[in-house]
This record gives sequence, C-alpha cells and structure tokens, in this order.
Amino acid sequence: MIKKILIVDDSPISVKIIKSCIPKDKEYELFDANDGQAGVDKYKEIKPDLTFMDLTMPVMNGFQALEEILKFDQKAKVIILTADVQIKAVSKAHDLGAFSVLKKPPAKETIAAAIKEADNALL
Repeated sequence: MIKKILIVDDSPISVKIIKSCIPKDKEYELFDANDGQAGVDKYKEIKPDLTFMDLTMPVMNGFQALEEILKFDQKAKVIILTADVQIKAVSKAHDLGAFSVLKKPPAKETIAAAIKEADNALL
C-alpha cells in the first residue's frame, strides 16, 4: 500500500501542482526534492512507496536519477512527469525502468489513476 510519496522536480510551482493533484482522501506522507541528486538522496533516506520524477532538472536529470534509484532499489515505483513527451524520451524512460510516464501539467484524475495503478502493482 502506498503511504509515502516523493516528488522530485526543480520547479516549486510544479511540485505544488502535483501535490494538489494527489487525492486527499488517503493520508499520504508527501516529500519533495528540487533536483535529481537531492531526489536520489531523499529516496535513500525515506524509501518512498512511489516517486514522481521530472526529467529536466539541474545537478542530475531525471533519467540519471531514475537509474540511481533503481540501482539502490530494483522494486522502486518511479513515475516520470514531464512536458517532454516525445516518443524518444518516453521510450528511454520505460527502457530505464520507469513505472509509467505522464504528461505535465498533470490532471487530478491522471495522478489518482497512476497512484492506484502503482498501488495495485505492489499487491
């Protein structure tokens, strides 16, 4: 069951939007990090059940952070949230082990469905 959610994005506005899309009926613990390296460090510290990850960030991009997280935890559920939905980027994210790829800005329904899908995958 998903309890802890990590949001890794360098845009405070994006973090706020994502948090506002997460269903309020469940008491999720929400954490965030503002670049890929901080996201990897925070992941190792809190071991979230689900991570939302941007691709374009300073210090370490989302692809690199995804790889590092999956080296640390092969069962990590990482959902890429990006405005870059070119087939090449989506394909690379899936090849690296992303659970799914969603387009920014997200809709509440999309985030809720992604959380439910990830939750079902944990069963």
